[in-house]
Amino acid sequence: MLESALLSFARFGYRKTSMDEVARAAEISRPGLYFLFSSKQELFRAAATHALDRDLAAAERSLASTAEPLRHRIVDAFDHWAGRYVGPARDVEDVVAANPDLLGEIVETAPARFRKLIVDALARTVDRTTALDIADTLISTSVGVKHEVETREAYRRRIAVAVHLLLPEQPD
Repeated sequence: MLESALLSFARFGYRKTSMDEVARAAEISRPGLYFLFSSKQELFRAAATHALDRDLAAAERSLASTAEPLRHRIVDAFDHWAGRYVGPARDVEDVVAANPDLLGEIVETAPARFRKLIVDALARTVDRTTALDIADTLISTSVGVKHEVETREAYRRRIAVAVHLLLPEQPD
């Protein structure tokens, strides 16, 4: 249901999305929706938090895996965090970014958690200061690439180039 809600907010914007529309999209009655969420703001916050938590968990799983070299895991983590919002899914990120006051601290804590995941992964192969510098540069690069490309595949290609250029090849 939270996925349906977030897609409705993305499609129509926060202001124009009604609880009726979300209930229809989630195939639940309007009273049932109000039973679960007392307001549209509460629903929006829950939907956005769910999406950010899901993205962070996927990034963390990618980074924790040892099946791929670190460079590949970093690219996968960025894809889960940002690449999934390129192209048709861009509206989801836009509606979240346009309404930070409705979301509370998650708009600051989620990006900080992602940064920490990347720094910690990098710090296994380079010193912590270098890991911080590489992570911050990759995050800035990701923001720019995300707004320049039209497809998730193009995002992955470009972020892979950045990772390759910034991260020394290391045996894993």
